[in-house]
Parts: sequence; structure tokens; C-alpha cells
Amino acid sequence: MAGGRLPYAVNLSLLFTELPLLERPAAAREAGFTAAEFWWPFAEAVPSDDAVDAFVGALRDAGVQLIGLNFFAGDMAAGDRGLVSVPNRRSEFRDNVDVVVGIGDRLGCRAFNALYGNRNHDADPSAQDEVALENLAIAGRAAGALGGTVLVEPVSGAPDYPLLTAADAVAVMDRVAAGTGVTNLGLLCDLYHLTVNGDDVAQVISSCADRIAHVQIADAPGRHEPGTGAIDLDGHLEQLASAGYSGWVALEYKPSTTTAESLGWLPRDRRAGA
Repeated sequence: MAGGRLPYAVNLSLLFTELPLLERPAAAREAGFTAAEFWWPFAEAVPSDDAVDAFVGALRDAGVQLIGLNFFAGDMAAGDRGLVSVPNRRSEFRDNVDVVVGIGDRLGCRAFNALYGNRNHDADPSAQDEVALENLAIAGRAAGALGGTVLVEPVSGAPDYPLLTAADAVAVMDRVAAGTGVTNLGLLCDLYHLTVNGDDVAQVISSCADRIAHVQIADAPGRHEPGTGAIDLDGHLEQLASAGYSGWVALEYKPSTTTAESLGWLPRDRRAGA
């Protein structure tokens, strides 16, 4: 692939799912990866200390760097897509912030993805946006104490999720900065979600290069590995690198076969991060 100047990481919530979660870091390392990201790896916002210790230990023992972690997003399988803008779950999100940032502190992770949450048809959208502003400011200040960044992500495939384009996410980031002074929020540029939602990805990279804090890839249609669809991932990654992006490119796709077979597009010597 082009974009060879950029380091790759593997998303262990979608890849290596043939294995139990705590065995995936070692499998990723065996496959040549030295960096990984996760969605929230627990069933609840505040897991037990033992569960957190086991998660931290699995990454440390495998020699894999955690480079991205989601805040608790609710029941994703049931359709939840984050708690940031959900008024009746303020305390749940805020309790989770401490756990997320604590894990980040232990593992050196500095990028934390805060899924915005679906629109609640029983709530005023402006009231939800106000809750989101408050929650993102709280998360931003907590991450900022580590020198970290809170990521804001446009998402596809969720009819009630309001952030569909890069412009939607940047507008949220700007509102938080104007309303609270918290500026350590960055755009999560997921090339799959932006493409599926109809965004002009080349224009997004050109106009938002200084706002992009993390990149994820999958091909479309299907959300499978690069080469299974029609997205110009090579071109987009090359444009990102040329525009000054030097961060991680996370493989956040659903393998079309086994994980090992789905990695054939990426030579082993390109899998270890910088």
C-alpha cells in the first residue's frame, strides 16, 4: 500500500475475534503488530479492579502498545453508540472517564474515542447537545492531564447517530472549545464511515488536516480488509501523509475470512509501529 510512511495498529475489538479478548494482544504480536486499539473492552462502565488489571496485564505481557481506547458506549450490540449526549446517563459516562484515563495512564495511551450517542426522540436535540458539550469538556480535561486527546467520530450504519460527516464532528469540537475552553478534541477520520456517509474524503483531508487526530480504515462496501472494496485507501493515506498527518492508521475492519488471511494485503515488515 501507499501511505507507507504511516504506522499501522490493529483494532482488537474487530480483529482476532477468533480468540478470547485477553488472548488477542499476544496473537497480534505474533502476527507482527506492536500497537493496538480497543473499543471499550468491558460490559460495564466501571469494571472491577481485577478485570482492569487483567486487561492491562494482557497488553503488557504481549509487548503491545495501547494507542487508542473508546469510552464506554453502552450496549453496542443492541444499537447504542455512545453516552456522550445521553442526558439520563451523565453519571455513568463521567464515572467511566476516570477508568478510561486511568488505563491510559498505566499503558501510555493518549487517544480516547468518545462516541457521541444516538438521538433520543423523547429529548430535545439541543438539550442533548448541551449534555455532550459538558461531557466532552470533562473528558477533555481528564485526558489533557495526560497530554491526551479526546476523539470525536462520524459514524455510519446508525440511523439515530447525528454526526455523519467530518463537518458535523468539527462543529462539535468548535462548540466545546468556544463554550468551555477545552481544545484537546480531535477528529477521528475513519475512511470507511466517511465514505459510506457520502463525505468527500479528499476534501476532508485537505480542509481538516490540522484537526485529524486519528485514522481508521476499512474498505467499502462490506467494511472488510483493504482490497475487498472500492475505496482509494492508498490515495487517501498518501494524501494524509503529504498533508502532515504522522499518527496511527488503525485497521478497524471485519475480516472477510480469518484474521490471519485478511492480513495478507499488509506485508509483515509493515505491521510493526514506528
